[in-house]
Amino acid sequence: MQINDRIPMPDQPRPIVIIGAGGIVSDAHLPAYQIAGFKVAGITDIKQEKAASLAQKFSIPKVYASVEQAVADAPANTVFDIAVPASALLELLPKFPRGAGILIQKPMGEDLAQARQLLSICREREYTAAVNFQLRTAPPIIAARHLIEEGCLGELLDIEMRVTVDTPWHLWDFFEKCQRVEILYHSIHYIDLIRSFLGDPKGVYAKTVKHPKMIEMASVRTTLMLDYGEFVRATINTNHCHEFGLKHQESYLKFEGTQGAIKIHLGVLMDYPKGTSDKFEVCLLQGEEEAEWQSYEIRGSWFPEAFIGSMSSLMRKLEGPSRPLPTSVEDAFVTMSCVEAAYQSSEGGGVPLYGSQNSKASA
Repeated sequence: MQINDRIPMPDQPRPIVIIGAGGIVSDAHLPAYQIAGFKVAGITDIKQEKAASLAQKFSIPKVYASVEQAVADAPANTVFDIAVPASALLELLPKFPRGAGILIQKPMGEDLAQARQLLSICREREYTAAVNFQLRTAPPIIAARHLIEEGCLGELLDIEMRVTVDTPWHLWDFFEKCQRVEILYHSIHYIDLIRSFLGDPKGVYAKTVKHPKMIEMASVRTTLMLDYGEFVRATINTNHCHEFGLKHQESYLKFEGTQGAIKIHLGVLMDYPKGTSDKFEVCLLQGEEEAEWQSYEIRGSWFPEAFIGSMSSLMRKLEGPSRPLPTSVEDAFVTMSCVEAAYQSSEGGGVPLYGSQNSKASA
């Protein structure tokens, strides 16, 4: 079976200037751009030593002293890759040239109110802007989308994302200051991905909780369901505190339809940042024959290859305005609306048991 696992590339890649030199830039953005042959013209960070270190490691010709210098000295047709905490976006975003191409690291602000402000800035300054929801363009996701669009699974009925891992949150020290963590910075990827397959949900049910061993952190475990009516189930279950070894850790995305299923093991989340290998499995019903799963080799993973796709999509949009931009700020705003609904659902709590001490109903 032929499976497409590649996203279209730009005809003429543009130079990239990166704002931010954190772990995600070192581990994903820059390795992806090397693989793709994209040229990074310069980099800046409030911690100049970090920018200088990455410039040396990845042969980046310029380290800018500030965002203002990066904007002033950027080559013509530069794409600005903004990889900073969400809290910095409102102040930073207006500094770029009117009409610029901009890729914003997710999330799109710290909450829906900020997302609305950021969307307004992008519209007012006429940016061609996208949010880096790169999971959509991970090679195994491209492969799954190809099979689903070809009708191999029949009618899509079920999408399940399950994560049971031991995430080293200490690698990102800014999270300790965030009032929202798990859904906003992690499960947001899966919400956005499910939307890309099933469209916008009718509503969101969610509960996100903390962990007593990470008392300084906001919630780190979530159960979430997107409402697509009475026949389609879309669920996200994440536990980032499974400290009991690799044996029972899980990280998979599963699609089920009326005629087949796909299961994708995303190894990057397990034993992070070392990671384990991916696996792509397909089961297609063949009449009365017993169902069998087949494994297929996919060229690339979430980290770093997916980051090629998100940048490529933006460059292609800049080349041809009629081309799609799947993770445009307009689309990303809807994902942020789902995130906001999830937090509201979690804060609202479940329906109290009739007659229980917490119920308002009288016995």
